[in-house]
Amino acid sequence: MKSIVSKALVFGWCLFMLFSGISLAQTYPTKPIVFIINSAPGQLGDVTTRAVAGKAEKLLGQPFDFVNNNAGGGAVAFSMVKKAKPDGYTIMSTATGNLIWLPFTRHVDYKLEDFTPITQNLLMESGVVVKADAPWKTFKEFVAYAKQNPGKVSYAITSAGVPMDIAMQYVAKQEGIRWTAVPTPGSDPNTMLLGGHVTAYSGSTSWLPHVKTGAFRLLAVHSSKRMKEFPDVPTFKELGYDFVHESQSVFLAPKGTPEALIKKLDDAFHKALDDKDVIDLYTKLGVQVSYRDHKELSKYLYENLDIVGRAMKTVGITPEAEKR
Repeated sequence: MKSIVSKALVFGWCLFMLFSGISLAQTYPTKPIVFIINSAPGQLGDVTTRAVAGKAEKLLGQPFDFVNNNAGGGAVAFSMVKKAKPDGYTIMSTATGNLIWLPFTRHVDYKLEDFTPITQNLLMESGVVVKADAPWKTFKEFVAYAKQNPGKVSYAITSAGVPMDIAMQYVAKQEGIRWTAVPTPGSDPNTMLLGGHVTAYSGSTSWLPHVKTGAFRLLAVHSSKRMKEFPDVPTFKELGYDFVHESQSVFLAPKGTPEALIKKLDDAFHKALDDKDVIDLYTKLGVQVSYRDHKELSKYLYENLDIVGRAMKTVGITPEAEKR
């Protein structure tokens, strides 16, 4: 008898949670949603997020209150969202590099488990470029030169420890190369390369206009597949390096945000990403719309965390949390 009563209570509780979730989603949102953008105003992450959100808020019936905060390499924004109430009224936009890679290179007070994925909205590809008048036509020739000239090759990166820096460290480790990373915080790494201050630049597609105008030559890309614009340029994997980096822009909510609210946000963002204005803007900016729903994104992020962990181990980097 007790068993039957217990099962009935559990069944009743499940029904209550189901219908309360449905009711919550039907009324949500009833007020503006704080949208923290882990990027400075006017930067790629800011422009693309606002474009999608501008379409989604019309579907949701409430506006977004945008807050730009990329202090501490993005760590401050993560902390703000982690501590926010999981009620669907605080969400954030960030590049996966800050979410997955940053905890390996500095101590932060957050981890992937502190957040609930909502949507992936774009894919940002990256690669290695040199000036067009450089003597190397291929990445293999570039590596061969670096081997023969220890310490003479330098490459620009936005900051130390970013994925594009780890990519070069990975190659150096495998090939026995000694080359120098040149972080460029606060300045444009493309300008460093154009001015001849560095030999190469390993970074995201901010170099794309320079490649298209013929100022730079793209030697290799970090992504799992070749870029559509440059089908003849090989990936690191094709060149024999077990390294893949693809940076996505994703939207997150605090851990514990109800599934019904996550799905409603996800659906709105998905529809917004199908809007022609958004697609055209992304194309103009040199990125591509790349959608994963909240369930697919969660699975991908945890798989990616494992891949990054193996790459970091290869170059001798362990998570900062393990060093403390």
